[in-house]
Amino acid sequence: MFGFVLFSGLYILLESQVHYILIAIASQVIAITNSFLVYRFFVFKSTGNIIHEYFRIYVVYGISFVLGLLLLALLVELAGLHPILANLVVITTTVIVSYIGNSRFTFKQKPNN
Repeated sequence: MFGFVLFSGLYILLESQVHYILIAIASQVIAITNSFLVYRFFVFKSTGNIIHEYFRIYVVYGISFVLGLLLLALLVELAGLHPILANLVVITTTVIVSYIGNSRFTFKQKPNN
C-alpha cells in the first residue's frame, strides 16, 4: 500500500515532467527500504545479519520489480490502462510474490540444531 500511495503521489506531482517508469523506479527504491524495516522488525522479527538481509530483500524485490515493470508497461501501453490503475494491479500481484520470496529467502529462519 505504501508503494502505491507513494507512486500515485509522485505521479500526480510529476507526470508532466517525469516518465511514469522513472517515477516507478524512484518509488520502488523508497518502498523497498520501508518494506525491509517493517518486515525485519515487525513481521518476521529477524535477528539475522542486517546487511545480509537488506541485500537479500533487494534480490527478491529486484526480481519482483522487473516483472512488475514489464507488467506495468504491458497494462499501460497495450491494455490502455491509466498508469495509476495499472500500478494498483501490479502492486497487488507483486506484494504476494514478494511476501513469499521474503519469507522463504530473505528472512528464512535457520533450523535450530
